[in-house]
Amino acid sequence: MKTILTGLRVNSDLHIGHYLGVLTHMANLANKHHEDYNINFFIPDLHSLISEVDGDMQQNIVRNIKYYLAAGLKPSKNIHFYRQSHVPAHSELCWILNCTASMGELGRMIQYKEKGEGKSSVNVGIFDYPVLMAADILLYSATYVPVGEDQFQHLELTRDIALRFNHKYGEIFTVPATTSEQIKFMGLDQAIRIRDLLNPEKKMSKSTPAENSKIMLTDKPERAAKKIMSATTDSVGKIQFNMWNQPGISNLLQIEALITNTPLQDVISTWAGETRYGDLKKKVAESVSEMLTIFQSKVAEISDDEVYELFKQGEAYANDVANSKLEEVQKAVGLR
Repeated sequence: MKTILTGLRVNSDLHIGHYLGVLTHMANLANKHHEDYNINFFIPDLHSLISEVDGDMQQNIVRNIKYYLAAGLKPSKNIHFYRQSHVPAHSELCWILNCTASMGELGRMIQYKEKGEGKSSVNVGIFDYPVLMAADILLYSATYVPVGEDQFQHLELTRDIALRFNHKYGEIFTVPATTSEQIKFMGLDQAIRIRDLLNPEKKMSKSTPAENSKIMLTDKPERAAKKIMSATTDSVGKIQFNMWNQPGISNLLQIEALITNTPLQDVISTWAGETRYGDLKKKVAESVSEMLTIFQSKVAEISDDEVYELFKQGEAYANDVANSKLEEVQKAVGLR
């Protein structure tokens, strides 16, 4: 059985970009493929330590899984939930892979450069993040790893590390599919990128200080609607989809298509040539408000005990698989 693996950090609450780009899509993907694939939903809590945690991490961890379930994910025997820190093999394999990765290639990672920009120093975890990510993937022989655009470079590094290790020690690791193959498998023409509401040139981010720039999944529906109504647009005066020249309007069209599960081209055609930006904003605000109302109601129905039971089952599975692969690696390098 091939494996699909995905995870979202738990530093803070998630926003609508996570819901549209990850939660709903992964729920649909898992529900579609759970009979033919092992599907790993893991909590990268060790990764979360590279930056400050907003709120209580344990609450964030439980809420993370509740979000997947509320987004439509249906648990089954081939769907596994586990916390990274509860599978020690992740940390040990990371060290072994550190002895395969190079300082140069880690220093070229865009995220490392961005997080270190303007700072006199950054913690080592930020620098080494991609190697731990490689361990997360390679321990489970994952072929498909649905990630956002910002993680594509890390995924390619995982492929490089696996190929280099295999060349030296034999066919130990399954090499993940290429970025283009990942996107094709996910059923996307390209990665979903929800934009910042105030600065649509940038991706929506939970770390952006401006509250009106993002819609958090815990926002009250009416508050979210107001954020949409205050979103930055442009002075063109005509609704059309063009992420280069009209990113704000294009972002709203994209959000409307994803939330209402309508083909983007149909939404574009509906609004093409219209000049009243306020009408589009009002429609998107209504769609977002309705989505949050339903979603938050579903989250509230899921108990913490349900989540911990999923972890109990998933972590038993994850430790069995990860320890088996780790032992194989240890023997290859001479540690066993």
